[in-house]
Amino acid sequence: MKTPEHILVTGGGGFLGFEIVRHLKERGDRVTSLSRHRYPELENLGVHQIQADLNDAKILKSACSGKDVVFHVAAKAGVWGAHEAYYRANVLGTRHVIEGCREANVSRLVYTSSPSVIFDGRNMEGVDESVPYPKKFHTPYPATKAQAEQEVIDAGKQDLHTISLRPHLIWGPRDNHLVPRIIARANQLRRIGAGHNRVDTIYVENAAEAHIQAADRLKERPELSGRVYFISQDEPIPVWEMVDRILEAGGKSPVQGSVPYPAAWIVGSVLETIYRVFRLKGEPRMTRFVARELSTSHWFDISAAKRDLGYSPTVSTEEGLKRLAQWLRSNT
Repeated sequence: MKTPEHILVTGGGGFLGFEIVRHLKERGDRVTSLSRHRYPELENLGVHQIQADLNDAKILKSACSGKDVVFHVAAKAGVWGAHEAYYRANVLGTRHVIEGCREANVSRLVYTSSPSVIFDGRNMEGVDESVPYPKKFHTPYPATKAQAEQEVIDAGKQDLHTISLRPHLIWGPRDNHLVPRIIARANQLRRIGAGHNRVDTIYVENAAEAHIQAADRLKERPELSGRVYFISQDEPIPVWEMVDRILEAGGKSPVQGSVPYPAAWIVGSVLETIYRVFRLKGEPRMTRFVARELSTSHWFDISAAKRDLGYSPTVSTEEGLKRLAQWLRSNT
């Protein structure tokens, strides 16, 4: 029988963080969540909650005390906004987590990164972890996630055992980002480009299981420290087919019509300029980064995660979509 571990999850009330917490509690671990807000769902699971910002270094160090493992999931995501806001959350926040782990002698740190850290605007088909960071980033999110990932890698090659995971387009029940954005814009969406480009996605439960597998395998094989792994459903799908299937799960009609990529890129550029000049709140309906992402392929070779972590998706895309549809019906 597995000995329960003391575990800290940053962002434990979020979409992926909550799923990691739920899995850890089910197997008997003692879990603490650190988030900016308190969550009734975590209280129902009997999770100890610390309400704090990632930039509160003192509280972070205290939260890491006595922990065997830290899952650093919390981050500022998005395609628009000031670089400073992303830098504070993603770089400085991660730096404080690393420092807290070091001071508390935490044995393992699993960091949630993103495949966007290597996206250079071109098609990426079946690439592996050897692909370098691009020379230029198109938005603050991947730029700051790449910097944070590099600091985790460096720590893993020095005095802290770390693994970084790159889940792509996480979706499923409780999604508060991808799925609601798609459904909210159901009648306004248009395909960008020819629509044949394939992408990786990952069901949230599979992503959570991969994180826990990484922590467990790192305990068994500390020589894996400092490594990075792509994780996915391992079945690339045309991006607009996936959008249509999410719309179907939400009881909406499929996307109608398309816009050539050059036109979408120009619209994105114009909207970005308008938002900057007039300092508008929110984010543009289209940006150059989004136009590139929606018109290019980005799917990845997950052989390394299979080999080193023992990862393979346990919930198929078909089953995941059924669960998503059921959850959406019960929450509308």
